[in-house]
Amino acid sequence: MSSLSLAVRDSTTMLRRNLLHARRYPSLTLNLLLTPIMLLLLFVYIFGDTMSAGIGGGGPDRSRYIAYIVPGLLLMTIGSTVVGTAVSVANDMTEGIIARFRTMAIHRGSVLVGHVVGSVLQSIISVVLVGAVAVAIGFRSTDATVLEWLAAFGLLVLFATALTWIAVGMGLISPNAEAASNNAMPMILLPLLSSAFVPVHAMPGWFQPIAEYQPFSPAIETLRGLLLGSEIGHNGWLAVAWCLGLAALGYVWSSSTFNRDPK
Repeated sequence: MSSLSLAVRDSTTMLRRNLLHARRYPSLTLNLLLTPIMLLLLFVYIFGDTMSAGIGGGGPDRSRYIAYIVPGLLLMTIGSTVVGTAVSVANDMTEGIIARFRTMAIHRGSVLVGHVVGSVLQSIISVVLVGAVAVAIGFRSTDATVLEWLAAFGLLVLFATALTWIAVGMGLISPNAEAASNNAMPMILLPLLSSAFVPVHAMPGWFQPIAEYQPFSPAIETLRGLLLGSEIGHNGWLAVAWCLGLAALGYVWSSSTFNRDPK
């Protein structure tokens, strides 16, 4: 077999292994999935009328605020899901299975590829579940064309891939699962400091650069524009640039860390 065929075969095996782990131990994924769902219900039913009146400058309209926050919560779902990836990688590194893999005749990068592909699949499934809850409580995307839906799906996959490679790197450098969970916590906190819940221009002036110059805000604005038919402006290429940059950084970081000889 060629080296490419071996890499594909071994990566598929590692992907199957990680999906089996996720199926046998679903509690971590479910706990992380509950965070965006609870925030969705909280902001819609507790703050929805007030927030919609403040953002729109008109009367309270909960459906308008649902449309506003759902794109941000979909990306927050990805950030929550990849925390589980960091924990899973840290567990592999500390429980000795990686040392066993290093002695076997398998493609070295297949271990990381299996984690990344498995995490991206879990992220998309989680996004679908959160999206289903959003639709059930009133979210509608009637202005989006088929092309815009495809572009939105592509952005979600690209964003999930980028964050997953960063999470893999965090898991590799963590001494245990608890540390990995703490190291990956910015994946959940950054959406709270973005334009997910309120527009950047409505924030205090000193805080606006924090919300604007980070990966979540341009990705949220792009996804919001694709799903709701609003203006995207320069956020589209900024979101793609963030995703490609984070994916490249995470890949190089993870590969160099994983290939480093253990002490």
